Parts: sequence; structure tokens; C-alpha cells
Amino acid sequence: MANRLRQITRHISPAQSMTAETWDSVPLAPPDSIFRLTAAYKTDTYPQKINLGVGAYRDDNSKPWVLPVVKKASQILLNDPALDHEYLPITGLPEFVSGAARLILGNDSPAIAEGRVVSVQTISGTGANHLGALFLSRYYQYNGDKAIYLSDPTWANHFAIFNNVGIKPLLYPYYDPKTIGLDYTGFISALGSAPERSVFLLHACAHNPTGVDPTQEQWKDIADVILAKKHYAFFDTAYQGFASGDLDRDAAAVRYFVSRGVPLLSFAKNAGLYGERVGALHLVSPSKETADRVRSQLSVLQRSEISNPPSYGARVVSLILNNPELFEEWKADIRTMAGRIIDMRKELHRLLTEELKTPGNWDHIVNQIGIFTGITPAQSKALTEDAHVYLTTNGRISMAGLNRQNIRYFAEALDRVVRTV
Repeated sequence: MANRLRQITRHISPAQSMTAETWDSVPLAPPDSIFRLTAAYKTDTYPQKINLGVGAYRDDNSKPWVLPVVKKASQILLNDPALDHEYLPITGLPEFVSGAARLILGNDSPAIAEGRVVSVQTISGTGANHLGALFLSRYYQYNGDKAIYLSDPTWANHFAIFNNVGIKPLLYPYYDPKTIGLDYTGFISALGSAPERSVFLLHACAHNPTGVDPTQEQWKDIADVILAKKHYAFFDTAYQGFASGDLDRDAAAVRYFVSRGVPLLSFAKNAGLYGERVGALHLVSPSKETADRVRSQLSVLQRSEISNPPSYGARVVSLILNNPELFEEWKADIRTMAGRIIDMRKELHRLLTEELKTPGNWDHIVNQIGIFTGITPAQSKALTEDAHVYLTTNGRISMAGLNRQNIRYFAEALDRVVRTV
């Protein structure tokens, strides 16, 4: 045997030999912009530094806020002697996904009553986006190449999520920098000119990153065109409750589309359980039979990716969604969060317009909703470099990062930047 091995070795020329894979050719990827921003903020020793980059709620002391109702639900779980750590079903905790469906579609949803809704627990909103994208890539009957229309601008991760499953992101007009508002004409025109059966990703409320949402009447017109062109609506519903403080109001667009028979996917996440990665994907189908087939295939996809979703966050949210007393407390917590953000918008607007007399029209600060509002990239860069105010280079401001202690400092820094940049 040893002689045979030596013979084989001699017959292998240097040109034919290969080394074991060492991954030396793998290119270095750039760091994620949001996490890089957070890291820079944490290492900055400037006492008045402000982090306006992360799209997560912060209290009036710039601290993460664990909702009182979440603390109460967690305590209930800790005291439950029957609680175990067994695997959840592939599609998630049944009480959670059914409660999440009612939350976005309404307690009186005919689609739920008729068994036409498929709901799957996911790894937060990112996981819901991915699972929905994967399902579209496998089973949607595209009219041409696989593509999805994203708003210009949109959440940066949308591009990677759809690219990674072979769906090409295309852009439709959405934000008009001249009016600092919705480019409604461009939006409707894009819907009308896109090939039939195109897929459009829509932000249900608190558009990320602009904070600009269509009005109720505009949503009706959007639904008309989508139905006429046989398009498919993929709703990103990441901030239900944060926009207005009212869960039902923030779900109005999704519920209206369902009532009109617009085919759609949707997902939602909230409750401040960011690290627990609690999310859900909902697909509304035309019949129960179709829903059963869709559920079976989503189960297959989920099984191959994560097998089963995690249980703790889902159990916490399930308690809140299915206990009337806890649910009312949660709605109060949501009003607290939304109310504080609205107050910060009003105060920033007052400081810029009444006290500082900052050049320009700043009404968009109070007209936009949710936790985001924007300035120009050049102003963003100057704020970070000169005032230690950390925000993304596209000018997105997370209003949740402002509070009574830092809002004047920020307003004065913004005033200086506007006058000089």
C-alpha cells in the first residue's frame, strides 16, 4: 500500500496539485453601517454625544425601556411551574401566531374567521422579510424576471434580503426631497407602469427611513391601481403602534387591503423585545385550501432554515396578546412611547422655528410620523464630525434618541449646520 501511494504521488505534477481550502480569496465585507455607528458612539468620550442612528425606542434618559407589561408577563412565566424548554412547532407558538394575526388584521377579520390566513413565527422582522422573500422566490408566478419594487428610499437591509434569494430589487419613487413629503404622483405612476403581477413592498406605517406615510385616501388609490394591475403587496409592518400610539390606526392600510381582496404578505414586531427577536409573517390567501398548501410549504422552508423559532419572547408576547388586562396595559405602554416621540417632534419644531429661527421650513418634523425624520446627508456628516451627533449618512434621524436633556443641544447643533453647510 505504501509503495502504491508513492507511485500515485510521483504521477501528480506540481501544476495539478491543489492545497486545502484556506478561504484566502474571500473578500472583506464592509461593516454594517448601523452597528459601526453604534460602536463609534460607544467609544466617543464626549459628554454631550447623542446617538440618533438606531431605530429602537429609548426613554427620556436615552436608556432602553423594558415595558412594565413585559416585566409583568416575564414574572408570570418565571412563576409558572408547567413551563418547559421543549421545541416549539415549526411554525411557532400557536397562541402567539394567532394573537399576532389578530393584532395586524383585527379581531373581527373575515380572513381569519374563514381560515385564509397563514401565520408563521419568525426571527423578528428581518426573519419575516426573509421567509416571505424565500417563499416568493420559490412559488410566485412572476411576469418576467424575479423582482420586487422597493420604495426610494427604504430600509437598507431590504436590498440584501431579496438579493440573497435571487429576487432583484427595483426602486419606485416615494420620497420627494423638494417637499420633504410623499412623491404621490411618482408612486402611482410607478404602480401603473410596472408589468402586471409585479411585487411591491409597502411600509404600512412609520415609513423607514422617511417617516412619510400615504393618507387614508391615498392608500385607497394605491389599492385601486394594485388591483387593476394584478400586483402583489408585501407589507412591512415593523412599527405598528409606534406611529400614532394606536394599534388599530397603524394597521389600517393592511386591513383595508385585505378588505379589498388585495393579495398580500405582512409582518409585525413590537413590544420592545428587540433582543428576543420576536416576529411573525402573515399571508392572506383566497381560500382555506390554498392557505393549507401555503402553510405546508412555509413549514418546509422554515424547517430547513431554523427548524423551530425561539420560545421565550413568543411566550411573553403571547401572554400580553391573549390576556385582556395585560393587553390594555400594553396599549398604555405603546401610547407612552408614541407620545414621548410626538412630544420630541413638537419640541424640536418649536426650538428650530420659534427660538432659533433656523432657516428653512421645518413643518415636516411634526407632519411626519413614527420614530424617523430626515435631514440631508451633508448635514448628517457635519453633525457627526463637529457635534458628536451620530446618525446614518443618508440623514435618517431616530427621534427616539432625543429627550429633554439633549434636544436643545441637538437643535442648536442642527441650526449651526444648516447655516454653514
